[in-house]
Amino acid sequence: MNSFRRKLLAGLPQLDHRVWILIAGRLLSQVGNGFTLFYAPIFFVNQVGLSATIVGIGIGSGSISGVLGRILGGSFADSPRWGRRKTLLLSAAVSALADVFLALTYDFPIFLVGNLLMGLGIGLYWPATEAVVADLTTPDQRNEAFALTRLGDTVGLGLGVIVGGALLELTGIYRALFVIDGLSFLVFFGIVYGAIAETVNTEQGDRSLFKGWGVALRDRTLLIFALVNILFTTYLSQINSAMPLYFTNFVPVSSDASGFSTSTISTLFSWHIVLAALTQLPIARFLNRFSRVQALICSALFWGVGFLLIWTTGIAPASHLLWAVSGLSVMAIATAAYNPSASALVVDLAPESLRGVYLSINSLCWAVGYFVGPTVGGWAMDQNRGIAQTFWIASALSVLVGIAILLYLGKVIRRLS
Repeated sequence: MNSFRRKLLAGLPQLDHRVWILIAGRLLSQVGNGFTLFYAPIFFVNQVGLSATIVGIGIGSGSISGVLGRILGGSFADSPRWGRRKTLLLSAAVSALADVFLALTYDFPIFLVGNLLMGLGIGLYWPATEAVVADLTTPDQRNEAFALTRLGDTVGLGLGVIVGGALLELTGIYRALFVIDGLSFLVFFGIVYGAIAETVNTEQGDRSLFKGWGVALRDRTLLIFALVNILFTTYLSQINSAMPLYFTNFVPVSSDASGFSTSTISTLFSWHIVLAALTQLPIARFLNRFSRVQALICSALFWGVGFLLIWTTGIAPASHLLWAVSGLSVMAIATAAYNPSASALVVDLAPESLRGVYLSINSLCWAVGYFVGPTVGGWAMDQNRGIAQTFWIASALSVLVGIAILLYLGKVIRRLS
């Protein structure tokens, strides 16, 4: 047992202990998020009595406040007055307060306030936490460090979904999930407060809180990356939005042309999450031998193959489940290659004093991608079978645009280095 433990520890990257503490804290807070992720809409519609439309509007409002949170989070994280640590503490406190409102929700106004606060808290969180990881690692370590932090998020989220479902089966008390989620944020608050010292350089001088945004928005290299980053995040959003509808409505599994069952779809996406988690660190380690841009090109190629396999799932005469598993497996590898490489590239581009702002722009790309992706994908899945199937071909072809942008970005980076 001790021999196995030593081998396991030897295979892990040698990171600053504070990075491991942060990963543990992220895992715990994501367990709480997993408690509410899938069950909140069911609770607010079926037990509180809000309409599905109203619940959708309320949850969507979190994206709006999330944009504000990302802007403030990047600026606060770089500010000598605030820094990474205070921003993370503020994020945890705001998120815990959001759960108080959600646990007490009996009408739409309270529900709306809860979602607005949750979006704000999550927005504050991302730039600050990734800036801490960047501060505590060397360029050679960052791929693996960002891979491990994403792994902590994924494992925590998965555990939360499983345990949350089990608690509901035993108790049926939905409000308890929000209480537990709030407690997980308080635990994260305690971990940051007690174990994470400030990593920002407090001697870099006082400046206007938003001055860094002017520098970042004039950085041509960063803006070129933002274009392709939005493309990648639209791909990620399709997995959660358009793909379940495609598998349900346009994959002729049975004689009446109906698609996969709900349980089959749930199993498929669980496999995707598990595979992405299992391959996260090995892929990040493998991609260390390439430049960040080359790693992202590898991810783009896997996305293209994945989209073609999903298209084949709908047109194949048989073996639909095999094609679907293959497509989601390839996309899991694409996701594992994308996440750490993108964050590490942004850190490489950023001046040390503006890491928070640059990572905030990286996070804002996710907000744009997760707005554009479900909108376009939802429209395509609302059309006839031919358009729905063509959507995946178009997605595969769009990868060529992404690769062209990345090749140009690589030239710009080499010219500036």
